[in-house]
Amino acid sequence: MNVIKLILLLMALSTLSHAYQKAFEPTAANTIEIKEIDEKYLLIAQQDENYFKSNNTLFRNLFRFISEYDIPMTTPVKAEINPGKMGFYISETDYNKSLDKQSKIKPTKELAYTVISIGKRGKYSENGFQDALTELKSYLKNEIKWEASGPAYAIFWNGPYVPSFIKRFEVHIPIKPKT
Repeated sequence: MNVIKLILLLMALSTLSHAYQKAFEPTAANTIEIKEIDEKYLLIAQQDENYFKSNNTLFRNLFRFISEYDIPMTTPVKAEINPGKMGFYISETDYNKSLDKQSKIKPTKELAYTVISIGKRGKYSENGFQDALTELKSYLKNEIKWEASGPAYAIFWNGPYVPSFIKRFEVHIPIKPKT
């Protein structure tokens, strides 16, 4: 009976991200796709060291900020690896709020762009990111229409308290048509 309760609890936890507004649709696990990322607004927290050395500090700082300014949580979050940055997607309305300009959290507007994306499941780790990136670069090397136009970054769909085996993430590489 306890096993059934645990399974139900884990299933409920895995759906928590569905309670939030999605910035865009996820790439299915073990799938590579080209997708358009529409113009987006983000709140960005940054550190000098590698993203994976932050021990969720960036997440906590962003979460405190959105709580203070009553900004709804969205999924996913965007993470640049070196140096470490994390971005929460927000609405244009929230972007235009009078936010603390002295804060370490910076509102940012990103223009629309195209990415090649790989979807994965598992722990949010540097090894997981690098493995997915290697797979994506290998695929992109054989792509005849597209080439990289910027550095890779991670997309994390679940919060820090979701069990690793349930977590979903993506690696994106911005791309442009080959010349």
